[in-house]
Amino acid sequence: MKLASYNDGSRDGALVVVSRDLTQAHYATGIATRLQQVLDDWNFLSPQLQDLYDALNAGRARHAFGFEPERCMAPLPRAFQRLDAQAYGEHAALVAQAYGQTGEAAPGSAPRRAALVIRQGAGDNLAGPREAIVASREAMDIDFGAQLAVITADVRHGSTNEQSLDSIRLLALANLPCLRAVWAAGDGLADVLAWPSAAFSPVAVTPDELGEAWKGGRAHLTLQVNWNGRKVGLLEAGVDMGHHFGQVIAQAVQTRHLRAGTVVCSGVVSNRGVEKKSRMDWPKGYASIADKRGMEVAQDGVAKTGFLVFGDTVRIEMKGRDGQSVFGAIEQEVVSWQAHAVRVRAGEAAEARRLAGVGESDAPREADDEGVEAD
Repeated sequence: MKLASYNDGSRDGALVVVSRDLTQAHYATGIATRLQQVLDDWNFLSPQLQDLYDALNAGRARHAFGFEPERCMAPLPRAFQRLDAQAYGEHAALVAQAYGQTGEAAPGSAPRRAALVIRQGAGDNLAGPREAIVASREAMDIDFGAQLAVITADVRHGSTNEQSLDSIRLLALANLPCLRAVWAAGDGLADVLAWPSAAFSPVAVTPDELGEAWKGGRAHLTLQVNWNGRKVGLLEAGVDMGHHFGQVIAQAVQTRHLRAGTVVCSGVVSNRGVEKKSRMDWPKGYASIADKRGMEVAQDGVAKTGFLVFGDTVRIEMKGRDGQSVFGAIEQEVVSWQAHAVRVRAGEAAEARRLAGVGESDAPREADDEGVEAD
């Protein structure tokens, strides 16, 4: 089953069921209006949504319409909690290499199951797949971070790895941008200020949608990462994930419960380097610029790749073994807060005209704010 939240002007969006091939959709209004309702009453509501999903895939849904990913918010736009794990040991090793940190294993030799790190992230403003990555200045060293995420049911304190794995209701893709210059400062505000809003794929899917690729709490599929249209990562998401999602969740409930709607992110997907002719190489590419810079330091002693700049684009997608996109794509542009404010005002005006039935040519023209150039 594949679910999305269409932007209807509300904070939580309107729940829609999306066909397996991501071409058709159907509002779930007669069953539930938003995803959190379903997570709170999964055993009662999910079978009804499954019936609608089956009808949609069979072409029997009476009020189906074409699916538009650009209308999607995050599948769960507001989460009670978001936890960010660091389940890939190679990512930790590469970042340490890039920033001269000691205490981590060298890239390529990092144990797949390094010590698990879990960070508390913000869940109040999760971004949709087409929302911009917004920053004040390029000098903040804007980075992307492609990863997987799961959304849980209630998980009781003390749950085992297996019980925690059974609590997973949905999977999605995520991009967790990081302002590396702020993060590297390491002061008391870094954990808050270094992380802009996390973005999520157009749809979240039940684990059965991955078929045999969902095994042992890992998604054994290829994560594709494009930067400005250039493919920079074709990473195997399952093979080097040192801690599967059940283990991550079980660690999080050692001292407390998790409530339905908790989002748990895997951390940046990263594959181990291999040695070729006495030189380390990473043929699968990278899912964050920090990883790439760590590779460069390991190879040549100096990081050469710059971070994102305004106007850059990032695209993240995962395809199933049938070649079809599983979650749809995250496609984000990097913009300044100034440009973002102009776009938001323009979007709000366009939506107001749409609701009023006024065409673009009929709308009154307003001058741009003084000192602000329209993007």
